[in-house]
Amino acid sequence: MKPLGTKFEYEAERNENLMRAYRQLLGDVCHISMPNIYDQLVDMPAERFWVSEERAAIVISKMLRGDRLSDMRPNKREMFREIYRRVKNMRKENPSLSVCECVHKVVRNAAPKFYLTPGSAKVIICRIKQKWFDERKKRLRHLF
Repeated sequence: MKPLGTKFEYEAERNENLMRAYRQLLGDVCHISMPNIYDQLVDMPAERFWVSEERAAIVISKMLRGDRLSDMRPNKREMFREIYRRVKNMRKENPSLSVCECVHKVVRNAAPKFYLTPGSAKVIICRIKQKWFDERKKRLRHLF
């Protein structure tokens, strides 16, 4: 568990990527019911793995020592297993690279999905929208 007050360093980029996918999904298919949107949204490809490179390197090194990540939630475990699989393949292709270098390269590559639950995606999207509305209201406050 992360300490109280810590901030996710890639939050703004992740939110932009999530909103881009959300808008694309809404633009492509307008007849979807809202609960279905979040199910489809979390399965869309992300532009990278949304985890810090240092955290990923720590977890992958634990996995190399045999840790099964049984204490992690299913989405996070699935994400780290995908990173682990890619790191192992990269190490086979480039044995001269260290584990940390491989992890850094893999984390910056495109991810097959967002590794969020539909509920988490909904909360993030709602926060982004609320922030946008609040900023817009501040800009236009002199009109009301």
